[in-house]
Amino acid sequence: MARPEVKRRRLSPPDDVEDQSSRSKADDEWDVEQDYERRPRKTTKKAGERTRLPIKTSEGFVQAENEPEDQGDETDSFLGTDDDEDEEGSGDEDEEESEEEKPKIPVKVQIMQAKEDLAKMATLINEDPEEHISLFKTMAELVAKKDSPVTVKKLALASQAAVYKDVIPGYRIRPLTEEDTSGKVSKEVRRLRDFEQGLVSGYRAYVQKLGALAKPSKADGPTDAGLKSVAISCACSMLLAVPHFNFRGELVKILVNRLARRQVDADYVKCRDTLEEIFAKDNDGTVSLEAVRLLAKMMKARDFHIHESLLDTFLHLRLLGELHMKASQDRVDKEEEEPAFGKKKQKREFRTKRERKVQKELKEVEKDMRQADAVVSTEQRDKNQAETLKLVFGLYFRILKLRHPTLMGPVLEGLAKYAHLINQDFFGDLLEALKDLISHAEREEMGVEGDENAVQQEEEEDGESNISIAENTARDARRRTLLCTVTAFALLQGQDASKAASALHLDLSFFVKHLYRSLYSLSMNPDVEFNPEKALRLPDPNSASENQLAQSRSKNKVNFQTPMVLLLRCLQPTLLSRAHGNPPPVRLASFSKRLMTTSLQLPEKSALATLALMNQVSKHHGRRISSLWHTEERKGDGVFNAFATDVEATNVYAGSVWEGELLRVHYCPQVREAAIEIEKMMSSSK
Repeated sequence: MARPEVKRRRLSPPDDVEDQSSRSKADDEWDVEQDYERRPRKTTKKAGERTRLPIKTSEGFVQAENEPEDQGDETDSFLGTDDDEDEEGSGDEDEEESEEEKPKIPVKVQIMQAKEDLAKMATLINEDPEEHISLFKTMAELVAKKDSPVTVKKLALASQAAVYKDVIPGYRIRPLTEEDTSGKVSKEVRRLRDFEQGLVSGYRAYVQKLGALAKPSKADGPTDAGLKSVAISCACSMLLAVPHFNFRGELVKILVNRLARRQVDADYVKCRDTLEEIFAKDNDGTVSLEAVRLLAKMMKARDFHIHESLLDTFLHLRLLGELHMKASQDRVDKEEEEPAFGKKKQKREFRTKRERKVQKELKEVEKDMRQADAVVSTEQRDKNQAETLKLVFGLYFRILKLRHPTLMGPVLEGLAKYAHLINQDFFGDLLEALKDLISHAEREEMGVEGDENAVQQEEEEDGESNISIAENTARDARRRTLLCTVTAFALLQGQDASKAASALHLDLSFFVKHLYRSLYSLSMNPDVEFNPEKALRLPDPNSASENQLAQSRSKNKVNFQTPMVLLLRCLQPTLLSRAHGNPPPVRLASFSKRLMTTSLQLPEKSALATLALMNQVSKHHGRRISSLWHTEERKGDGVFNAFATDVEATNVYAGSVWEGELLRVHYCPQVREAAIEIEKMMSSSK
């Protein structure tokens, strides 16, 4: 029989082992408590908090008062030791350093975020401007931040301009008076007033910011060139979009300040084109008057040291031009009426006799009011345009008196365009001034041509190229003489000037003689077809004036046309105008003979233009000059003087037009056909 197994029990370790394990365990527990004891303790007691229990008295429970802070510090000094303070102080410094060392957002991320924010704000403003008027200030803060990237500022400026164009009403907002603010109004009117005043204040800040960026002060420091260009572009677009709104004068000042500099770049061209468009579209003349006043003030302050293209903007002014248009004698313009056929008849509303009478009276009153408004607007427009014309002519005459060399072309062109608006009492003085200019230009041209040896000597001595300067001076002198002649003829072609010519004793024989005398020199001029805007030749790298001239040429300006075009403009009134009656036969014959001679030396296009003018002369005055083409009918004695400086001293009828035979064999087919056409015209007018 098997015995049951004896259960073995685990024996306790020896005393030394047990003592060693208990000691290590106690040491570990002591270390844990010691670590906990060494940890910094922070008091969670708030200021003014009561931590003691209430005390029961005979009257009831009474809340116990807190001990003074000094006493608490003394009793519980272990809660706030010096080590804890040091550790807390070091923690604060770490927090400050972490705040200073914030992660920098990349510029691309900032731009994308700014685009999204600007798009959201613009959408909210367009949906309900009265509710989200405060977002304009938020958009303006993006521009005012110094740490914002330049691209974000550009986007904010352009976004504000686009939103203001959509939100600004079609009327000018006037400031509120004390009566308006103190009076009782409805809730809707008050809401509308608050919106308008908020819009005006935000728009004022925006325009002031544009002005500060376009022309920064010395205290603000330099401004980024791209941001400056965006500010000027925004000012131009706002002036074109809302010229009727408030702070129009500040926008015009931004443009005028940029145009005061003679440096021609993209911003200058933008401002100049904006002014030209404003002048062309201005109906009542108010904006044009303000702009011309500021321009005149700026030009006088700078002593007319401006770029010549700025004066060309005056050619776009609408100065009393619409009032002198003649009506048609063949038809009368009427408003188009709707066709009666197919039109549905409207149901006639029943009205009593009294209602019909009242409605008739109201229609008459409305008609009178419309007529009165039209009269007032016409009078105001005429007044504004007259003041503008006075300022423009004042600038023109002042420049003529100073004889500024670079500004004479635009001034003479402006006088030629607005000559019909000049008072007839000034015609005599103006013609005398033009004669002096022509004489001075002739002396200047002859002096340049006669001093070529002196120019060469100076070139050898100084080592500098002065030939280009001489050529430019001669070219400008020829242009000035042609412009003076054009202006003189234009004075007597407009607004009853021809009828008053005899009374004013005006004589244009001086200009006719000068024109006849300069035909040979102009025909042999290599720059007779030179146009700096369309010329194929390369500019002279040593001549800075030509480079600036080629960059700053504006379009469709007559004073920038070729000398040949200016010559044809002078010949047209001399030979074909009937303002003073028919021209004398001697003048017609002398000019015809000399023009046929000059057409042999002229280039192809100029020769065609000259022969086209001769074709018109042969149509109108063929019988008077046909004897020059037919020698059998010649009535003249003596010898023809081809180099005479006077028209009447040529003895033209003693010669013949033999140039036609050479023009028949010209290398250009069009020139040959034009010469044959003139001969056919002369043979038919015998």
